[in-house]
Amino acid sequence: MKFIFIPAGCFQMGNNKPPTDRTVGETPSHRVCIDKPFYLGETEVTQREWEDVMGNNPSKSKVEDKPVDRVSWNDVQEFIQKLNAKEGGTFFRLPTEAEWEYAARAGSESDFCFGDNERSLATYAWFGNLGYKGTPHEVAQKKPNDWGLYDMHGNVWEWVQDWYDGTYYSNSPANNPTGPETGKYRVYRGGSYIGKASNLRSAVRFSALPTTRTHDVGFRLARQLD
Repeated sequence: MKFIFIPAGCFQMGNNKPPTDRTVGETPSHRVCIDKPFYLGETEVTQREWEDVMGNNPSKSKVEDKPVDRVSWNDVQEFIQKLNAKEGGTFFRLPTEAEWEYAARAGSESDFCFGDNERSLATYAWFGNLGYKGTPHEVAQKKPNDWGLYDMHGNVWEWVQDWYDGTYYSNSPANNPTGPETGKYRVYRGGSYIGKASNLRSAVRFSALPTTRTHDVGFRLARQLD
């Protein structure tokens, strides 16, 4: 797996536009600081990488360099445990929701990492194959964001560590937020090959039961420096 160094820093998290019924969970926009640098996977975890650790491939369309899909949040935790045991440490984990959005934005404050114009999205993302007839695409085929991360918009949704709470942003801590302590649903981010362009915005938050497995949800790993 290849990882990209993500420096410590601060950013404006969430949606700074007037909320709608669809975007209310993205507000209020609030300043967040990530105090410690970390590494984030250059791409979503691929089927080859999953199979190397787990010895199986649950994906709908089995191609080694496509992101693994049909993995639940709970499945991902098992993968992480086995990978850490294999590496002899506790290096790997899912990114927090704040870390994910910070890395996805790569210094931007716009709807997407490159700006607000949806017409440029196809340069960066696989999306728009509405319905479940299509499949994810091989990773790193589109343009990366300014920090060198591929497919942060589109291809497959990505599980993150946090529990979901639609009102969490109203009382989220400014430094290194890790989400609510408990909940029913886990957050996933980034949009997928199935999604509409508006669902690929950097601020978009979706959630599902941690047992959920679908054809367009995978994950990418964070790696701690210590």
